[in-house]
Amino acid sequence: MKKMSPLALAALLLSAGTSFAAGELHIYNWGNYTNPDLIKKFEQKFDVKVTLDTYDSNESMMAKVKAGGSGYDIVVPSDYAVDIMKKEGLLEATEPNQMDNFKNMKPELINLYYDEGRHYTVPWQVGITSLSVDTAIYKGDINTWGILFDPPAELKGRINVLDDMVTVMHAAEHYKGFKLCTSDKSELKQISELLAAAKPSWRTFSYDAPTLLSSKDVDSSMIWDGAAIRARANRPTLQFAFPKEGVEGFVDNVAVLKGAKNLDNAKLFQNFIMDPENAAMISNFATYNNGIVGSEKFMNKDIGTAPELSRPADFKVQFSPPCSPDVIEFYNKIWTNLRK
Repeated sequence: MKKMSPLALAALLLSAGTSFAAGELHIYNWGNYTNPDLIKKFEQKFDVKVTLDTYDSNESMMAKVKAGGSGYDIVVPSDYAVDIMKKEGLLEATEPNQMDNFKNMKPELINLYYDEGRHYTVPWQVGITSLSVDTAIYKGDINTWGILFDPPAELKGRINVLDDMVTVMHAAEHYKGFKLCTSDKSELKQISELLAAAKPSWRTFSYDAPTLLSSKDVDSSMIWDGAAIRARANRPTLQFAFPKEGVEGFVDNVAVLKGAKNLDNAKLFQNFIMDPENAAMISNFATYNNGIVGSEKFMNKDIGTAPELSRPADFKVQFSPPCSPDVIEFYNKIWTNLRK
């Protein structure tokens, strides 16, 4: 047999779709959001040593990245944060739409406002913000933001609200039928009045909705769908709501930082998580849905069939761009008064 040169052999292997790598990859992700078995699988497949650090908000992540010298290759920003980071030149255009596994991405996630055509990012986890209600306590209709903004007597004083200004404002806008990020001063006044009237019926402002629900400190809470699954595991009478007024959706995304030292390995990771089996590993750990077609058959039954992830066919989900600075200024005034 004729002996091939190393370059010819490499070309042949690459043409056959085999990927080889070595070295390191540094990931900066939300806390308790990364399946260790997924990382182990990637390390073994590509001979890459992965280090993982965590953060608790898009804002803290972006502040660290903007300060420079973070040493990270990959971050996992939410939709609006991708929009900000892309406009500020903080992300590499890695062209996921040209990767082998891009064919698996759900069509409805390809052309979202923050990365139309998917030139920078791939989905990590996908979800919505809604409500969980203990249906042993309240037996009425839970599929409305009225649970939060005009609470029934059974739930008054037993409600947790996420300590997140924009999320609460958007929920109020949905309830009132206003467009998200409304700049209409009369509408903003109505939102302010709505929140002020509802606040006496709320018990807490906290991100830790699963713990508050599981411990029965509250009987209803704003919550993300994946977190609602975890809460229901500890309190089976909880039910997740699909408000008829609509909700805001979110997508957390794997993005590569501009000038990433391990760029090729970061691209490998983006392609790796678009494989259905690997995407399912993320969902099985984090308990949210993902953006990959075919992942369902690899998901744990209690996740894949969870009612929280089974949205009604006509359910309205919006993905909202960041509000303008003027609107955020109004939001801040309303929020400051609310949190006094």
